[in-house]
Amino acid sequence: MNAAFTHKPAPDRPPPRISVGAVGWMRDNLFSSWMNTALTIVAVYILITLIPPFVQWALLDANWGGRDRSICDANKDGACWTFIKVRFLQIMFGLYYGANPDQVWRPVLAFALLIALAIPLFVESFPYKRYVSIGLLVVFPFVGYGLIHGQWFGLPVAETSQWGGFMLTFVLASVGIVCALPIGILLALGRRSNMPLVRTLSVSYIEFWRGTPLITILFMASVMLPLFFPAEVDFDKVARAMIGIALFQSAYTAEAIRGGLQAMPRGQFEGADAMGLKYWQSMRLIILPQALKISIPGIVNSFIELFKDTSLVAIIGLLDLLNMAQTASRSIEWKGYDIEAYLFAALLFWICCYGMSRYSQALERKLDTGHKH
Repeated sequence: MNAAFTHKPAPDRPPPRISVGAVGWMRDNLFSSWMNTALTIVAVYILITLIPPFVQWALLDANWGGRDRSICDANKDGACWTFIKVRFLQIMFGLYYGANPDQVWRPVLAFALLIALAIPLFVESFPYKRYVSIGLLVVFPFVGYGLIHGQWFGLPVAETSQWGGFMLTFVLASVGIVCALPIGILLALGRRSNMPLVRTLSVSYIEFWRGTPLITILFMASVMLPLFFPAEVDFDKVARAMIGIALFQSAYTAEAIRGGLQAMPRGQFEGADAMGLKYWQSMRLIILPQALKISIPGIVNSFIELFKDTSLVAIIGLLDLLNMAQTASRSIEWKGYDIEAYLFAALLFWICCYGMSRYSQALERKLDTGHKH
């Protein structure tokens, strides 16, 4: 009798179809209110209006072949990617390609070495990351400079006045980022120091550089920096731009790191003191690792801004990626194809900036310890 009346719970019913899957996502994110519905309709209308004509112009009707503008002049309904194909090396390497067409392998080899050294850092199981990082930060800059500039290894000299295009943009941004990070850490610590002189100097430095536009700094670095050195010391424009960018970027990096330091619970500082650690020991072992983790979004955001702001070096006569693409599109042979030049430059900028953004997000997830402040 008892077995006949044993209660068996009914199986769970599936959730309504309108609350799961693609339909549920659209209902929650696109049509959750009358305002979201109206905005969704307007956005869809704009996308339908703009995207199909752009795809038609940029891909379906585009010109891809040929070696001159004749094929593009015959078909003006599509984009002229022939221009990008013909001027690709000029846009990537600037006057370096024009003056040394048979030496382009040198910057290509330098970039290849950089990628080869960077790839192991993304492999979780790679055991020698510390040594690779040291080689990347200490050894590679000299090797890369020797390959691109020459004079070392028996290579012919390629003056920095010939550097341009994407190569120059990448070099300026990389040097600015690598130099600004350690300087920014010291400035952030100095701004929070208990020593009045150190704190005052750090605050003055940060506020001065943050309050001055980068375009002004580049101009002053080009004009005034040589005045502080003996006459026999020759600073070319690229070196001046590197110094100005590094000093400027270090101030913004310092503020991003200071935000991470202020977000640290006071108990972390007190715990380091209770363990008997000295100041630099506590900073290196306890405080800075956590503060830098918190500061990753702000630091990477400032690095992305720096990468884009390298276009301002045109004020001192340097032709970076954007300005080289613009120069190539205004040549006699390709005059009138500015849109393609700007789109290609924008694509390269987007790839680099998006890559930095995705890497920072992956780094945040990897270092996430579950502590939410």
